[in-house]
Amino acid sequence: MSEEEKRAKKKVRRARGEGSLHRRNDGRWAGSFLTEEGKRITVYGKSQQEALEKLRRSQYDYQQGLLATGPRQSLAQYLEHWLEEVHKPAIKLTTYAKYRRVIDRHILPELGHLQLKKLTPEHLERLYAKKTREGLSASMVRHMHVIIHEALEQATRKRYLAHNVSDLVGDLPRIKRREAKIITREQAQRLIAAAKGTQLEAIVILAITTGMHHGEIIGLQWHDINVEERYLSVRRTVTRLSGVKDRFAGRFEVTSPKTEGGQRTIMLASVVMQALKEQQVRQEAARLKAGEKWQEHGLVFCNTYGSYLNPDALLAQFHRLLEKAGLPRMRLHDLRHSAATILLGKGTHPKLVQELLGHSSIDITMDIYSHVIPSMQHGMMEKWDDFLKE
Repeated sequence: MSEEEKRAKKKVRRARGEGSLHRRNDGRWAGSFLTEEGKRITVYGKSQQEALEKLRRSQYDYQQGLLATGPRQSLAQYLEHWLEEVHKPAIKLTTYAKYRRVIDRHILPELGHLQLKKLTPEHLERLYAKKTREGLSASMVRHMHVIIHEALEQATRKRYLAHNVSDLVGDLPRIKRREAKIITREQAQRLIAAAKGTQLEAIVILAITTGMHHGEIIGLQWHDINVEERYLSVRRTVTRLSGVKDRFAGRFEVTSPKTEGGQRTIMLASVVMQALKEQQVRQEAARLKAGEKWQEHGLVFCNTYGSYLNPDALLAQFHRLLEKAGLPRMRLHDLRHSAATILLGKGTHPKLVQELLGHSSIDITMDIYSHVIPSMQHGMMEKWDDFLKE
């Protein structure tokens, strides 16, 4: 080999970021440069010119933030770090529990083994299609996509990826709004009558008349109620954590309502005040029966020992009550929808219903309960008839 060839083969060193070229033993040319993060990026070409062009293109992509420079890691390794070390401190515990459950049950078993840099839109599309075939709801598939997108967006900002591949995913399954089971005024009366004298009496009356979330009802404390002025203040909501490798078994998270409007004051009807007085008597009897096992939390509605109600047990009791009243099975949350529908149907101004439910805007209220609007318009036209006949 001539001296000239040796010089060509010898690696030409330059300053950091400028790059260098050298000829390999197999005859190909290699170009490389060192990033500001200290990672070496290498490209190859059949000729010196081809390698140089690739090198310059890679340098340009790096400067524009289009070049992935992150460590070699699997999607499972990255998601674990992202969720536990980056995202968890910034979200509520209930949100973390949902993310953890979706990642462990649906994402990692299918895609966790893939190298992060080798993840493609097609991988995600196949995952979503498979989960849809397995019966996963459209909302859950979309939730899965949101989690993946958030995680990959962080990876893109850190230059672990050249771009967020989840942005290139095709159409996601459309969410079909779940039809709430609305009870009529007569059915509400039957339900309250069936609940008379039971542990659910005050809960049912409160849900029907105020439209409170079941989490808000579970978290209600006695000092939230002003007996003299006949109102209560919604200050918190309680959620039971479950389904995350048993790490949250039996635990509850107490948080403020989602929106500023969620923290609200609700005036109470006399029937509610009477039910709450009877609830206080029942709770005092339960406290005496529990004795030293009683745990005082100041809750209006609690379990046998004074702690938070188990939502699953509460729902089971509610279903038995519906059966007793001869009503179809529904969620406790449907009483919230029923309250709004009954009030709007009676001509209550939507703004008042919005404030009662704690929606952040009246647009949300009108969108959810748009099915009531036609009947409201009918009543409005009847008022015109009455007015013009006078």
